[in-house]
Amino acid sequence: MKAIVQTGPEEIEVQEREQPTPGENEVLVEVHTAGLCGSDAHAYKYDGGYEWIPLPRVMGHEYSGRVVAVGDGVDQYAVGQKVVEEPIHHCGECFQCNNGQENVCQNFSITGMHTDGAYTDYTVVDQRHLHAVPEDVPLTDAAITEPTSIAARAVLDRSVTTPGDNVLVEGPGPIGVLTAVVADSLGANVVVSGLEKDTAYRLPLLEDQSIDTVNVQDRDLADVTDAVTDGVGFDVVFDATGHRSGVEEGIEHVRKGGQVVMVGIPNESSDLFMAPVVRGEIDVDSSYGSKWRNFEQALRLMERGAVDVGAIVDRSYDVDDPEDAFRAFLASETCKPVFTFADE
Repeated sequence: MKAIVQTGPEEIEVQEREQPTPGENEVLVEVHTAGLCGSDAHAYKYDGGYEWIPLPRVMGHEYSGRVVAVGDGVDQYAVGQKVVEEPIHHCGECFQCNNGQENVCQNFSITGMHTDGAYTDYTVVDQRHLHAVPEDVPLTDAAITEPTSIAARAVLDRSVTTPGDNVLVEGPGPIGVLTAVVADSLGANVVVSGLEKDTAYRLPLLEDQSIDTVNVQDRDLADVTDAVTDGVGFDVVFDATGHRSGVEEGIEHVRKGGQVVMVGIPNESSDLFMAPVVRGEIDVDSSYGSKWRNFEQALRLMERGAVDVGAIVDRSYDVDDPEDAFRAFLASETCKPVFTFADE
């Protein structure tokens, strides 16, 4: 079977691998579509914090597929079912897991990083990590359930966003775009900020969905904040930049008594000036990963059309030339490239 394998920093190749066989409680999934996200790009570059990934490694953790075989003991899924995987596997035994905080498990493992992933024709996964895909959700759409679940957790669980709120999302990467779309589905007034490099693809993608955007290298974000909020400041700011300056920017543009939610993970340290946070009684919160419930929320949002997946995913990249997708993603020339491995 075909597999996209990382062999070194910024080195990936397409290899032939042996098809796996499901063990006890495992399901063999024929991969249909698999997406590329920011963490995949960091792993590709072998950035700081990702050097622990053993190489060579079959990449990919967000995907959809169909069950083609089941091992002994599988009682929740049958051959032919459409499924997606929760790729961050919690241990179920540590304090956080027992405390209902399994998304920050002490002993987690990630598909495509700790173990071989889903950039391949077939993969095996324990049935407890799967979700059934609703009949009305195409497999191509379901492939981005995982990043949509992250956005759902950030907006629906970790933020105080309500209909009519003025919301700023910093950073139009995949998570920023999906966070904006989920907030927009609640009836919030959403603005997404980006850079000049985002004006070719990512900001227009949002504008096509009637979400306002601003290029902060062309227009002062303070002026936009004043115009949108009548000088009060945004009710909620989501920082999805992954840049150390993102939280400071968020604090600058949120209103007193408002909330800043960190969704992106900064790769550099930051000296955060906290006086405005205290004086403005601003809540600074974080949102990491997602839970079972958030996966179900993501699938329901797609099922009822609240998330227009077709407008977000980019199917123009070929499994046989995967580096092209990584290079385009890192250059902000695309937002959510996906690889198609099988026909519907």
